[in-house]
Parts: sequence; C-alpha cells; structure tokens
Amino acid sequence: MRCYYCGASLDHTDFCPECDADVRIWKKISRISNTLYNSGLEKARVRDLSGAVGALKMSLRYNKSNVEARNLLGLVYYEMGESVRALSEWVISENILPEGNPASDYLADVQKRAAQLDTINQSIRKFNQSLTYCRQENYDLAVIQMKKVLSMNPRLVKGHQLLALLYMREERYDLALRSLRHAEKIDAGNTDIMRYMQECREHLKANGKVKPSKEDEDTVTYQSGNDIIIRPTKFTDNTAVRTVVNLLIGAAIGVAVVAFLVVPEIRQRANASASTQVVEANQTISAREQTIQSLEEEIEGLNQQVADAEDEASSADERISSVSQLLQAYVAYAAEEYTEAGELLTDVDRELLGTDEQEIYDSMLEEVNAAMLAVAWEEGQTLYAQKDYEEAIEKFQTIADTNPDYEEGEMAYLMAFSCYYLEDYENALKWFNITLENTSSYSRRNTSQNMVDYLEEEGYTAAE
Repeated sequence: MRCYYCGASLDHTDFCPECDADVRIWKKISRISNTLYNSGLEKARVRDLSGAVGALKMSLRYNKSNVEARNLLGLVYYEMGESVRALSEWVISENILPEGNPASDYLADVQKRAAQLDTINQSIRKFNQSLTYCRQENYDLAVIQMKKVLSMNPRLVKGHQLLALLYMREERYDLALRSLRHAEKIDAGNTDIMRYMQECREHLKANGKVKPSKEDEDTVTYQSGNDIIIRPTKFTDNTAVRTVVNLLIGAAIGVAVVAFLVVPEIRQRANASASTQVVEANQTISAREQTIQSLEEEIEGLNQQVADAEDEASSADERISSVSQLLQAYVAYAAEEYTEAGELLTDVDRELLGTDEQEIYDSMLEEVNAAMLAVAWEEGQTLYAQKDYEEAIEKFQTIADTNPDYEEGEMAYLMAFSCYYLEDYENALKWFNITLENTSSYSRRNTSQNMVDYLEEEGYTAAE
C-alpha cells in the first residue's frame, strides 16, 4: 500500500514514513475497496457477473486506483460481450500502472485481432440501431437486427435480454425462454434474467392447460376385442357391495360384544390407575410450575439483555454508516470535489462520531461550505451576466439560505435586480431593502434606495 500524498510505501504505523501524513483513513478506505474486490472476485467465479460488476464498481468508487479491481471489471465486461467497456477499464488501468500491468497484455491481445474488434464495433452499432427501432415501435425490424447482433457477438447478455423482451411482447414465450437460457449460461446470477424466465414459464404453463369436456368427465371409453365400450365413470359392482355390507355387520356385532362385556372391566381398572396417576401428576405439576416460574424470570432477564444488545448493535450500525459517509466525504474533499463532499456530509450524524472524527467533520464542513458558497457565487454572477435571471436566482438563493449578507450585500443587490428584470417586484423590493441593511458601497446603497422609493411609489410591498 502506498501513501496517496507522496507515493511512498506504507508500514504498519498510522503515518507515512516519508511525509508523516496521517494515513489512517486512507488505510480504511483501501481495506474497504479490497474487501469489495474480493466479493466481486467470488461472484465472478460462480458466474454471477452482474453481481460482480456491482461489487467492483463500488470497490473503484472507494479507490479508483485499485488496478486489480479495474482489470477484473474489464474481464467481466468482456465476458458479458461489452467489449468497449472492457477496453475502457483496461486503458484507465494501464494509465494508472504503466509497468507490470496485465491490462497491457489484454489490450495487446485485442489489438492483434483487428477483425474481431471490427466485428465488435459493428455489433454495437447494430445493437444501438435495434434500440432505435424499439423506440420507433418497429419491433419486427428490431428482432431482425438483434438476431444479426447476436450472430456477431453471441456473448452479449444485454442483446439476449432485449431479444427475449421483444419475443415476450409478441407472446412467443418459448423463443424468449430459449434466448434467456443463452444469457443465463453467461451470467447465472442476473436477477433480470431470472425474473423474465419466471414470467415466461408462467405464461407457457397457463397456455398449456387443456380442460376436459363435460362428456369426457362423465364417461370412460375403452376397447374390448373389436368392440368399443363406453360406460359411466361412477360404475359399481353390486356383488362387491353385498360382500362389504356383510363384513360390516359382522364387525358391528363384534364391537357390541366388546363394548358391553370387556370395556366395563377395563374402564374400572383404568379409573383406579388414573386416580393414582392424577395425584402423582399434581405433585409433578406443582414442582414444575416452580421451575417454570424461575425459568420465565431467567428468560425475561435474557430477553432484556438481547434487547440491550440489539440497541447497541443498531447504534453501532448507525455509527459505522456515519463514519463511512465521513470517509467518502474526506476522499472527495482531498480531491477538491467540494460539492460532492458537501452532499456526503449532509448524511453524516455528527453526534455518532468520536472526538477526533468530530474535529475532522467540523473542519471539513467549514471549508466545504465556504468553497460551495464561492462556487455558487461565481456561477450566479456568470448567469446574471448572461441574463439567465431565473437560474441566477436559484444560485443566489443557495447562498442566501446560509448567508443573506454575502459579499457585503452584493449578492442581495444582484438578486434584487434579477427579480426586477423578471417583474417579480415584491421580491425585488425585499432584496433592495436587504442590500440597504448590509452594503457599505455608496453606489449600491444609492441605487438600492432609488429603486425602493420607485417601487413603493408604484404601490408594491416587500415580500416576506
């Protein structure tokens, strides 16, 4: 692992041995990126390519210089038939690590096969043309075009999915299922493919049901020699019925003998034995009730411990989430991407951070807010100069929400004239008054006073 300030190799300490920079947060970010890379690698091994793409993209979001993750993402894209994306990832990887990078070999191998690269480019153009046909509702042309694309690039997962959707629209679910099976062989973990396949199976199953007619339900037909026999379904043999009735009568007589002669004696013995067992059971129940009460009290105590542990785990998860947002904001802040850093800081709960983390949060928040206000001010001035007053008002409003007297009233001054040019005289009067309260410029004060007098004479009142 190398220092992101000077590029020196880092040791086990929390500071760079060359420039003494604090690299604790950088190490945490690198570990998160490597963990996501490992997750993407495991998913790629089991052909969950879409899941691997998601994990690897998140890994690069934490550390865009993770060469292993970028190379693997290119290989996954290449396997899914998206060669242009694969080449893009390998080119970026080669620029990050020019020497000893497997991406150089991948690019060289692709460049050697110029004919294949040309075929890929043609398949991409035809895929885009097929999408255009879909938007124009020329679905027949889209199907023809997609067949050409898949003949040129049979590993294009998105192509198989689009062709399946076109077949499903035409209710040709058997052909759609066949196309989805080709895609599943390439990307076994794609949830969209699974969902489409389930829908196709349901439609095929529904269309394959054949209900028997009423005549077929009531009769049974079979052949006996040269004769065709048709008989009712509910055909019974009277001889068998009589035999069963005789058996039932004999069984009833046996039951009556047992009930009147044997059962009373057995019942008397059972009652005596039951009385003894009841006494013993009462004694056992009393002892067990005491045991159960003590166990219930113990369970109640354990449940309380579990609830406390769950509360602590929930707090820990919230703290981890806030720290993660802080880490991402720090990375954006270090790259001077203040807008992104400001958006990430809004999701951080300061109360969940430690003392050191709160100091980092406060220092970043102050500088990020100042930088964001400066950017908004510069953009607002540019829009005002271009006479795009509506957009300029939006930029000025973001500043006004934080600091209404920004730049000693100059922001309020430009806001007032933007509203005036849009004929929003009530808000214009409001911002001219704010300018008078905050500006020290004689020119702006004099102009603002004249505008206030003019608007009030016209009968306008300042907006609240």
